[in-house]
This record gives sequence, C-alpha cells and structure tokens, in this order.
Amino acid sequence: MSTTRKSPPRSRSKATEPPFRVRRSKIHGRGVFATQPIRGGRRIVEYIGERVSHPEADRRYEDKAADDAHTFLFIVDAKTVVDAGVGGNAARYINHSCAPNCEAVITGGRIWIKSLRNIEPGEELHYNYRIGRCKDDPPDADEIYGCRCGAPRCRGTMLVGRRRRQPR
Repeated sequence: MSTTRKSPPRSRSKATEPPFRVRRSKIHGRGVFATQPIRGGRRIVEYIGERVSHPEADRRYEDKAADDAHTFLFIVDAKTVVDAGVGGNAARYINHSCAPNCEAVITGGRIWIKSLRNIEPGEELHYNYRIGRCKDDPPDADEIYGCRCGAPRCRGTMLVGRRRRQPR
C-alpha cells in the first residue's frame, strides 16, 4: 500500500500579495494604501466589476439623489461601463486627487491602475478621475463632485476643466 503525502498549505508570498490594503481615508470614506514600496510605472491593480452598457449604467443610478456623486462606474469606451459596485475589487476605493500618484490606463478594454512615480508604504493611492462635464449639469456640479484631496493646487472639483464661476 502506498501513501501520499499532502503538501503543506501554501502561504501567499510577498510577490503574489497585493502591495496595498483598503482602510479609512482622510480624503473620502475608504481609500487604498501602499503596504510595500511600489515602483513608478507599475501596474498595481485592475479595476474590475460588471461590464454593462451606458443605458444600463444610467438606469442603475437614475434614482440616486442629484447631490450624490458617489458611484463605482468607470467608462471603458462608447459601449462599455464597468460597475465596480457589482463584483468589484479594492480598486473601486482608490480616491481622486488633483496631484495623483497613479493613473488609470485602458488597454484592450481593461482598466489598469498604474503608478506614476515611486510610492512609499503608508501612502494613499489616488488618480485623477477626469469626470466629464455635461450640458445638463446642475449649477452646483462642481460642489456635487467636490474634491477633498488637500493637494496644494487642488481644483476643488473632480470634474474636468475649470471650476465654474459662481454668480455674484
């Protein structure tokens, strides 16, 4: 009779362990923080979730209050939106910043978060959301999509372009 020996359970090595952890953020809600050095130019994590059409993404969030800009939607192209609120991962908690240390790169229909520079353990990861403006935006859209990044040259909004001037 032969016996087989079970291998001991594998522990995650540093190489396969993600270089980040989700925790409370000073910027907004939860954030993603480096747990080990991340070199500049590295793909850190893929932004994943359910892939839906633009009309479906609009339908899912049509009942949200007009002053609630919090969603996990990311536009891939003219046909596809990733809804990280369904099947998403830690990437959905990466906050916006006007002075980002990461960027979102779309390659082959996939969204990757990539470091722009070396990132030290403990630093929060963030990228510029570049949320587009629409003709039918409410007058207070800049406040609805307000930025809390705290960067010295913060624009005060996550929307692309200049902040709208307030009427006097």
